[in-house]
Amino acid sequence: MRWLMTRTTLGARALGLGVLAAMALAVSVAFAGCTTQGNAQTQATQTDEGAGEVEVATETATFGAGCFWGVEERFRQTEGVVDTEVGYAGGHTQSPTYEDVCSHRTGHAEVVRLKYDPEKVGYEDLLRVFFAMHDPTQVNRQGPDVGDQYRSVIFYHTEAQGEAAQKIKAQLDGTDEYAHPIATAIEPAPTFWPAEDYHQEYFAKRGGGACHF
Repeated sequence: MRWLMTRTTLGARALGLGVLAAMALAVSVAFAGCTTQGNAQTQATQTDEGAGEVEVATETATFGAGCFWGVEERFRQTEGVVDTEVGYAGGHTQSPTYEDVCSHRTGHAEVVRLKYDPEKVGYEDLLRVFFAMHDPTQVNRQGPDVGDQYRSVIFYHTEAQGEAAQKIKAQLDGTDEYAHPIATAIEPAPTFWPAEDYHQEYFAKRGGGACHF
């Protein structure tokens, strides 16, 4: 009887040890699984972050040099310009349409607002492109286009831009490049009203190029 009890007791102990070992193994596997999953999630996060594109820090400039179709196309071809949009600025009415501006009763100029990468093109470089693309000595016209909407104007967004515009204008006025004084206005950037969709990237969509260029 004593021998039987001893065998029973030893069997129970062995069974208990086996259960404990199985539980420990399960916990170990579960913990390993969580660790592996956590490492996989961390790696995926790092991969996603590494695959993302670095956002370019851009600056804004606004110019009016006649018909905005041609002005936009010229700036779209300028290295360092990353985005362009044509619209109206410098007037005294809200939300003008193209027909409103063409009536010459709103005071708005046709302009191009652009975003550029200052690491690739400087503001003074953009100013030189601006002055070279039109006749800045004409008042309220460019070529066959006549009216205040076609005036030559620089709308500066920072004091540094305003100073640069004044400097380049003075430099060009001091040369023999133009027979008449430069009439380009230099003013703080007012509210910009985007033009209708069909005006955006007009020449890029339809091909060719005209206006006063």
